[in-house]
Amino acid sequence: MTAGTNMTDIESDASKEAVAEEPAEETPMKAEEKRSDDAEEKNENGDSKGTIQEQVPVAVEEPEFVHPEGGWGWVVMLAAMWCNGAVFGIQNAFGILFMSLLKEFGSPEDDDLRFKTAWVGSLSMGMIFFCSPIVSVFTDLLGCRVTAVGGAAVGLVGLLASSFVTSLGPMYFTYGIVFATGCSFAYQPSLVILGHYFKKRLGLVNGIVTAGSSAFTVTLPFLLSGLLEKVGLQNTMRVLSILMLILMLAGLTYTPLLPKPVSSNKPGSRCPPMSKVFNVNIWKSLGYRIWAFGIPAALYGYFVPYVHLMKHVEERFGEDANKEVLLMCIGVTSGVGRLIFGRVADYVQGVNKVYLQVSSFVVIGVMSMMIPLCHVFGGLIAVCLLMGLFDGCFICIMAPIAFELVGSQNVSQAIGFLLGMMSVPMTVGPPIAGTVKQSSRLAAFEMASSRGGIGKLVRGRKKLNQS
Repeated sequence: MTAGTNMTDIESDASKEAVAEEPAEETPMKAEEKRSDDAEEKNENGDSKGTIQEQVPVAVEEPEFVHPEGGWGWVVMLAAMWCNGAVFGIQNAFGILFMSLLKEFGSPEDDDLRFKTAWVGSLSMGMIFFCSPIVSVFTDLLGCRVTAVGGAAVGLVGLLASSFVTSLGPMYFTYGIVFATGCSFAYQPSLVILGHYFKKRLGLVNGIVTAGSSAFTVTLPFLLSGLLEKVGLQNTMRVLSILMLILMLAGLTYTPLLPKPVSSNKPGSRCPPMSKVFNVNIWKSLGYRIWAFGIPAALYGYFVPYVHLMKHVEERFGEDANKEVLLMCIGVTSGVGRLIFGRVADYVQGVNKVYLQVSSFVVIGVMSMMIPLCHVFGGLIAVCLLMGLFDGCFICIMAPIAFELVGSQNVSQAIGFLLGMMSVPMTVGPPIAGTVKQSSRLAAFEMASSRGGIGKLVRGRKKLNQS
């Protein structure tokens, strides 16, 4: 009984082992579920074998780019400084050329001619910013050096052609479009190339570079006034063409250092990808969108003093007033502000630099409103000193903010599209201001004539000029 029972148990165990060794039949549904579960488990654990491993490319970590923070970068900084000085020094001194253009093509008392002539300077300043999105694409495709040298050559041709113009109409094209377009192509690469050589000192270096325009703004009004008296308008513009020739040589120093991003071109394709022509990544940043749309909204009155301040001084303080001193005050304090706030920006972490820029806008706006309220020349000097100081703050931290918001690989088009949107208020601001002033004069004259007080108005005007 016991033996029989043991034999039965042994046979039962043997049969169980045989059943365990035989593979169980699986239905197609269960097999598919099992393969799916195995695949999910491998994906979660990062365990891949066979053909799956061949399909996943292994990311090769590239060494992080280290900025030189000096070396050849100091030469590039000086070249970019000359670029800012030549471009914006000429633009900011347009008030001197404005008076000469009025005398050359008509009468300074002709309000209609003043409006038309103001459009030359406004169009020129606006085109510098309007072309910036296009310049950013050329900078990405051709590089900073080719773009800058080509732009300086175009600017040279435009300024030289303006010296042979004998009427105001062609001046819109030669000075307002050709010269300004060349300046735009030369200017923007000077901001981008600095990020190739500096990171920790980028704020200070931008302050030094943008101070170049302040140095030219201080010196050019006196130089232009002397040249206009001795050699005339045409020869003065030919002398200014020399600045653009030197700018061409300065652009040759822009040697790029940042590694180029991996190209996504298809084999055999000559056209660059659309992502490189139009970089949509910059618009994914909420901070950049707010910044890019907010700055242009604050700039409608920014360029107005540079165009109309000289004439305003003549009307209020007489033709013998030292008008050039005001531009010198703006230029000197703007240069000081760029050096101070550029260094301060290096200690401000991340995008908090935007608060510095907003504060500068507030002060510039208040000072602009104070200009017509100043009946003493000393008060006008004080206003221009403060305006220049915070103008330097606004200018010098523009590029560092762009680097913080979008990164070094996207900064070219980030700056380009910002400057492009700034072109609208920079262009229409001064003509609108001239129209408002002319309309206010007509309204005052009509009010005085309706009350029979023309004589009182004239006498009051004379007393105001004498004071």
